[in-house]
Amino acid sequence: MIRPASPYRIVARVVAAAAVALSAAACSTGPGPSGSAPVAHAVPARLTHTLPDDPVRMLFPATGAETRWTQGMDVLRQQASRYAAASCARDAGISLPEQMPVAFIPFGDIPDLDFIDRHGFGQSAEVPAPAAGPLTARSGNPAATRSADPAAIRRCSGAGSAAARRTRDAFAPLQGEWFRELASLRRDPATIRALGTLPGCLAGHGFHVRDEDAFFGLVDSRLLTADTTDLPRVNRELGHAYASCMRPVEAVREPARLRLRTRFVDEHADQIRELRKTLVPSLRGTEEQYGLHLSFPAP
Repeated sequence: MIRPASPYRIVARVVAAAAVALSAAACSTGPGPSGSAPVAHAVPARLTHTLPDDPVRMLFPATGAETRWTQGMDVLRQQASRYAAASCARDAGISLPEQMPVAFIPFGDIPDLDFIDRHGFGQSAEVPAPAAGPLTARSGNPAATRSADPAAIRRCSGAGSAAARRTRDAFAPLQGEWFRELASLRRDPATIRALGTLPGCLAGHGFHVRDEDAFFGLVDSRLLTADTTDLPRVNRELGHAYASCMRPVEAVREPARLRLRTRFVDEHADQIRELRKTLVPSLRGTEEQYGLHLSFPAP
């Protein structure tokens, strides 16, 4: 799941698949693979509804913790889109193709190390269900079981896309510009030097990879192939190793991102002044229109 206006993200299908498996593992009370000890349960993440003191921190995240607000905004956008599409499908008496469940997906370029250290890569907070409406009521409509022609599906998918655009049109161009600014830090000499320490540190935890991208590939492989009963341990070990080894990197990158944001805000002062006034009322309007509740993952 890579949006054009976003930095690289940890693969959404891995997060979703691992979350399902971790939930199953959490319900297990039997012995682990060796038969000598119970399976270690995954630590559940929480939800919060607390907004930042400044919308800038939600729109233009510079720290891992700030990305939790950005994830919540993205989930709200996806839920509004699915509500509008489902409403269209209900009215038309059709069913839409199945989609991957909406999930909080972390940002790879701005890692939330405290969250990863606690929950690993495969589990975040559960996205809250919307209030009763097309998303929850459509399955009870017998007419919705009939197949739809492609034109009807396109029309309802278009309704969902339009709802998504309405939730982010006001800020998407500037937010996209911010993420492109962040990408420039990948070429920063201090960042490159700091990332150069990562393979050696990860090797000390038993993970032999050439760089961060290779480690993410290893995460994908391990989470998708681990036995369900062993998945909590695998997830925890991967998360702890990454968080431990990335802290020296983030000690370099986070101050650089904060300095970059200060300059970015100064350079776009007029637009950001307007967004500071309009963003939260706009999000509240989306909540009210679609029966949603803006939520954010918390450790």
